[in-house]
Amino acid sequence: MAEEKDIITDEYLDDEEELQQNQYLTFRIASEIYGIGVLDVVEIIRMVNITNIPESLPYIKGIINLRGKIIPVADVRLRFNLDEKEYDDRTCIIVVGIRGVEIGLIVDTVAEVVEIPEDCIEKMPGVSAGQQKFVKGIGKVDDEVKVLLSLDALLAEDDIAALKKI
Repeated sequence: MAEEKDIITDEYLDDEEELQQNQYLTFRIASEIYGIGVLDVVEIIRMVNITNIPESLPYIKGIINLRGKIIPVADVRLRFNLDEKEYDDRTCIIVVGIRGVEIGLIVDTVAEVVEIPEDCIEKMPGVSAGQQKFVKGIGKVDDEVKVLLSLDALLAEDDIAALKKI
């Protein structure tokens, strides 16, 4: 009987992960809504004090101490070459896992979790490779579109290597 319970649990976990593969956490940067896969999200926290790191990448704002763990923090606005915005009570840090490193992504505000089936995601049409380097695809939800980001592209290999040394 115990073996049967374990099999059911494993099947349940597989089903849960499969369901979550189509779920995206959406957030706002300026006037656009972006999304990342919920499986990549570790947690969402309110804005906290960030300790500056001298001579870091321009979009790396510094580090935070999250329950004893040091997490580098990147401002997505700056990564997208947008104007810096003063942080407010809606500003959040989304802690994600990228190639073995946990990093905080500062976003203007978190919106919601939406389900976007794979067949409702298209490649970004009519733009050059440079313009879509951070874009995994465009998700169609009802009459709206969500720009789905590739976390792997958000930080280059060299950037990740530098962050691992922090």
